[in-house]
Amino acid sequence: MELIPRSASPQELPGVIDFLTQHLRAGQNWSIANEYPMVFQETNCQNIKAIFDGDKVIAHAAIKYHIIKNPVGLFKVAAIGSVVTAPEYRNMGHSQKLLEHCVQSATEDGADIAILWTDLYDFYRKLDFELAGFETSITIDKPISVPSLGLKFVDSTKIDPSAILQLYAQHTVGSIRTAEELRRYLVIPNTRVFTAWDAQNRLKAYAVEGKGADLKGYIHEWGGGVSELLALFSHARQVLNAPTTVILPRSAQNMRTRLLELAPHVNYGYLGMIRPLHTEGLILKAKRYALSLGVKDFVLEKRDDGTFVFGRGVDLFETKDLKVFTKVLFGAPDSTHFDSILSPILPIPMWIWGWDSV
Repeated sequence: MELIPRSASPQELPGVIDFLTQHLRAGQNWSIANEYPMVFQETNCQNIKAIFDGDKVIAHAAIKYHIIKNPVGLFKVAAIGSVVTAPEYRNMGHSQKLLEHCVQSATEDGADIAILWTDLYDFYRKLDFELAGFETSITIDKPISVPSLGLKFVDSTKIDPSAILQLYAQHTVGSIRTAEELRRYLVIPNTRVFTAWDAQNRLKAYAVEGKGADLKGYIHEWGGGVSELLALFSHARQVLNAPTTVILPRSAQNMRTRLLELAPHVNYGYLGMIRPLHTEGLILKAKRYALSLGVKDFVLEKRDDGTFVFGRGVDLFETKDLKVFTKVLFGAPDSTHFDSILSPILPIPMWIWGWDSV
């Protein structure tokens, strides 16, 4: 009998969590549900996909939807993660079935794109995912000296999530969050939150290092003024007493410039593997953005034969390869040929902050 991917029921959720904890977090003293509190909960069961052999979970993949804001508009993004198959059921095509099911579900749910994080590039390229977007990682390998600005630094997760939300909301690119979501993120195991306060006890900057079994030594969330953040990064590096890497979106140009003056060890990488799901909607948003900027010669369309056409004026290019089109839409460090032609409309600035990753 063929084993078909499907959503887990609320009654099956504890078994799915046990399966994932066993295969993805063996040796840890917490459940994977503690690490991804907005994913593994009953209200998200429809998006917790699994293959069962009888009552036994044998493979899994989860979807977490985010509404991402950026200057181009709002995007519904399906983040896919926690993909794993039990060892005795591997090499039978279960992961591919699950991913195809996730893509179909996300498409039916109206997601603009799907995104995941992996190093199995060839496997996911068969499913039309492609490395795209930008991620800058700057490593503070030794203590840095910057003015403290008279700030008080605190290392604690016991902080009002509404205060963090005020600073987080200043980002031009990122998911739309609530204070309740931040409250649940704050109690993820192995999370350290560094904060900077002024003399009036107002939060001026925050930085988050670590997340469960991942991102140790990485500041993957931060917010506040650039000068205040640099002072906070200096404090965090001193407390951690080890090389500390700050992860930045491409849109954080001022932060990148200032931080590189202090810590020149930089790596330019990808946001993740992305697959467009509703190309017509993505094209429409980009064209509306072009018009809002007063750019009238921008061309982006999809012909009836599946050919994507893009460019400016009569300087046009064509491709039928969805993966090439993905890089055109979202850019990539190894594919900047079209940046000067399509700027300032493309690439679309897309970013998933660390707490939102699956």
